[in-house]
Amino acid sequence: MIQSKNNSTHYIWGNSCDSWILKDTPGLSVKQEIMPPGTAEKRHFHKDAEQFFYVLKGEAVFYIGDEKLFVKTGESITILPKSEHYISNESQEDVEFLVISTPSTNNDRTEV
Repeated sequence: MIQSKNNSTHYIWGNSCDSWILKDTPGLSVKQEIMPPGTAEKRHFHKDAEQFFYVLKGEAVFYIGDEKLFVKTGESITILPKSEHYISNESQEDVEFLVISTPSTNNDRTEV
């Protein structure tokens, strides 16, 4: 089956951020997400999941441990298990990205 935002499960998280679940199995999760300007998720970590973020549009700010990293369109970043992190949109434009997690982050999120 061909997946897209148009035929995938959608949900809202945080402050009006959109997420479409493109694939979700115990071993792999793929989501496409949009964060409006001025939004951020809460600091957290995953015990088992490694996450790969690929920015499709805009510039995302990642806080990983004590680092602040800017990731632009066409760039990616990997978050290792047990790394405290969160993503933020500190720009004036939407940020759109893919987040690929292995294994899935279902029941593997601890807020700090």
